[in-house]
Amino acid sequence: MSHRDGPRVIEPGATIGVLGSGQLGRMFAIAARRMGYRVHTYSPDDDTPTGQVADREWQASYDDLDNVREFARGVAVVTFEFENIPSATVLAATEFAPVRPSGEVLYVTQHRLREKRFLCKHGFPVVPFEAVRSLEDLSTAIGKIGLPAVLKTAGWGYDGKGQSKLTKADDAAAAWQRLSTNEAVLEAFVDFDCEVSVIAARGLDGKMADFGVIHNAHVNHILDVSVAPADVPPEVEREAVRIAYGVLEALGVVGVLCVEFFVARDGRLMINELAPRPHNSGHLTFDGCVTSQFEQQLRAICGLPLGATSLLRPVAMANLLGDLWQAGIPQWSAACAFPSVKLHLYGKEQSRPGRKMGHLTAMADSPMDARRTVVAARNALRPSGLVEGPPFAGHR
Repeated sequence: MSHRDGPRVIEPGATIGVLGSGQLGRMFAIAARRMGYRVHTYSPDDDTPTGQVADREWQASYDDLDNVREFARGVAVVTFEFENIPSATVLAATEFAPVRPSGEVLYVTQHRLREKRFLCKHGFPVVPFEAVRSLEDLSTAIGKIGLPAVLKTAGWGYDGKGQSKLTKADDAAAAWQRLSTNEAVLEAFVDFDCEVSVIAARGLDGKMADFGVIHNAHVNHILDVSVAPADVPPEVEREAVRIAYGVLEALGVVGVLCVEFFVARDGRLMINELAPRPHNSGHLTFDGCVTSQFEQQLRAICGLPLGATSLLRPVAMANLLGDLWQAGIPQWSAACAFPSVKLHLYGKEQSRPGRKMGHLTAMADSPMDARRTVVAARNALRPSGLVEGPPFAGHR
């Protein structure tokens, strides 16, 4: 018997199940425990960022469906903190507890081609794309899309993994071989003005709330700094939120969804990706908003009213990657010497370049001041200082 619907309201004191065990689950678990819920996390790993703060850490393969069922049997609702979870795992969990967002939402958003086709079908703006399943397909797609273009695996990619930029036709064969896949997407390369995201939530009652537009800067395809509110024209902000609400409705999401956009130089918005969960760019809501994205996820999946999303003050976030540890332990006291800076570490013992180990947030009187402060605090973490990324378009 499916328990897809479950009770309308899951009260504090109940146990929440999380598929996945990274930093997003950790911050969700902190928000849930603060409101009196218990948290069980399930993943193949142990001593995980989520497991360190959860009530119980299940260590088992996602393919171990008997264990998945036992996990789901002991919780009131299941959610997830990343998309790379097999559909069979979600179906097994659904036998014993509602999964929110649903397995259908996960199925669409964990696969670039399915996601883009869904968005096109429902009239949402996306970057021109073509499906690619062979080198011959790639040549045909280049003829339609033109160059430069970006070749991406259809599934299981994040933080720039599984993608390659093509600038000339001679790049095609090597790029196709590097991907080592039989299904990919070729996207037109967008000469955009900036990248923004909208994180919004939809409750069981269909009501929605959003955190406005967040401005994002990336380095080597990994989010570097986020700032809210974004410095975009009011009409762009309204349209971005309108699109995000439309996607929430079209997918039937119960939970949190992040919509990542490219903003063209003429102000047009194009959806880059969807994430049906809290998002790296929304970490600044933990300190900067009345209700964080993590508490909002909890409220939505438990059938509680959504919380206020207003900013307390302009806020910025800077990611802390494993590169920082290459010269030794970062000087935490130097960052904490900035009175408005908050330090969040994820409990990961092993650092490596590109691995997200934590983040800093800072609030200030203006978005630009918040960004300056959080970047200065990050630069103070090691004596030599960090090389700051490219100028932050939109907050000049």
